[in-house]
Amino acid sequence: MSKATHNFFISSISDNNFEQCLKCSICTVYCPVSAVEPLFPGPKQAGPDGERYRLKNPRFTDDSLKLCLNCKRCEVACPHDVRIGDIIQRARLQNSKHKPGIRARLLASTDLVGKIATRLTPAFNTILSLKTTKEYKHRMLGIDRHFAFPTYARVTFEKWFEKNAAKKQSGFSQQVAYFHGCHVNYNDTAPGIAFVNVMNKLGFGVTLINDEKCCGNPFMANGMPQKALKLAFHNLNQLRLTSQQVPIVLTTSSTCTFTIRDEYNFVLGLDNHDVRDKISLATRFIYKKIEDGELILPPVKPDFKLRIAYHSACHMEKLGWSFYSSSLLRMIPGVQLIMLDSLCCGMAGTYGFKTENYRRSLKIGEPLFQAIREAEADVVVTDCEMCKQQIEAATGARVLHPIEVLAMALDD
Repeated sequence: MSKATHNFFISSISDNNFEQCLKCSICTVYCPVSAVEPLFPGPKQAGPDGERYRLKNPRFTDDSLKLCLNCKRCEVACPHDVRIGDIIQRARLQNSKHKPGIRARLLASTDLVGKIATRLTPAFNTILSLKTTKEYKHRMLGIDRHFAFPTYARVTFEKWFEKNAAKKQSGFSQQVAYFHGCHVNYNDTAPGIAFVNVMNKLGFGVTLINDEKCCGNPFMANGMPQKALKLAFHNLNQLRLTSQQVPIVLTTSSTCTFTIRDEYNFVLGLDNHDVRDKISLATRFIYKKIEDGELILPPVKPDFKLRIAYHSACHMEKLGWSFYSSSLLRMIPGVQLIMLDSLCCGMAGTYGFKTENYRRSLKIGEPLFQAIREAEADVVVTDCEMCKQQIEAATGARVLHPIEVLAMALDD
């Protein structure tokens, strides 16, 4: 680990731009936690205001920082581009008074748990669904009994790709690399399979990132920055090696994308400038290619009709990329698109799993859930896998990724 990176954990000088805060409190107005939780002081006080005290003495770090979702809506709202969410996130990582327990390690270790679970499905899924297991998780681990734990796939995406798609990818003259993320690999392979099928129909072969690891976001969210750093170093090195052969790296997870592009730099303090702009969401890449006249959308099934309610995930708002996914959906003949108001679902990665957060998570998401019920759409579409989890559990709606919709629509 470089000296500069090590200094992230011991520096008494803020690397963030809290000095630009004008104390206007717009961030607090847009904070989904402040709207439902009086114990949270709000992003202005927890972020820039609190940073001034924490720099004098780390003991000023308050446990109320744990209430922050890291949704970054405060940063989207800020008129002076203060990295409020990053300030809070770094303060939690630098000054935490608590060592991560079993729950934190379990929720963060997506690769380890995923490898075990996919070898034991469907038994693993059955055990997770038992009332006894839910009660044990609630009492002993602090994972709320009402929370429906994500199920695990029988076959990982990587194994599906190796068996069903890998051999034919070299037959395409144009290539893209794919950072699929843990959730696609272990839990919901459908967006990954749809991505490969769509890219092939558009004339692109797909290469997987060699030895891809978790993006590290769950470790940051659960207070393990050294683990996150190790994963970030590994992924950046693998992305650099891959991009030497395949310069375009595409993703389907808004959170993985945001983590690699922004949080590796602003939260973990890593220099990722040579990789950052090579990474794009698949929907953004496809839309821009069509808009620039470099691609033509293949024929769509003549009877395809779908009423869609599109939910813009928080990290999509921060990236500013919801436009690309929603615009690509509008290009599909037969799609009737309803743009839901930009609202937080309350899940925030593993935040909503936790007993102390579960009820608050649902309160945060209720305005969105109500809007979904009123939309009476055939499906809800979002780019975030954890938004999907929360929306399906709270509303019973069917939730798809935009790439899945495109794959459904394209004629065989």
